[in-house]
Amino acid sequence: MPRDHLPPEVHQKQAESARNRAEDNRQDAERDRRLSEEHRISAESLRTEAEQLRRFAEEARELRDDHRAALEALREERERVREDGETARIAGEEARAAAEAARHATIEALQATAETLQATLENMKVVEEMRRALRDIRNLSKPASN
Repeated sequence: MPRDHLPPEVHQKQAESARNRAEDNRQDAERDRRLSEEHRISAESLRTEAEQLRRFAEEARELRDDHRAALEALREERERVREDGETARIAGEEARAAAEAARHATIEALQATAETLQATLENMKVVEEMRRALRDIRNLSKPASN
């Protein structure tokens, strides 16, 4: 049956059906637009979060690099302190050896002084004996007076 010969109720139902489909399509389009907007907002939010995470990661890398540099500086300082300690230990060992040599030299000097004093004492005894002998000789050579 051609379209023109349809009863008006059918035309009315077809028009109503077309309006309902158009409304459904409009609602679907609106729903799709809202979903697209939500996806756009979600994508923008994810981009913002990703950028923030990238900044955090960069800050963490900078902190790690700073910590690594600080640890390296500490290691170098520890090495310098160790080297200074080793230098001080060597200097202490040399000072101990010098003190030991000085002690031995002092002992030798004291022994030499003791030997010199002993020789001087023996010489003084010899001189005293000579004086006594000379006195005795002088006393013997003097005539007895009385």
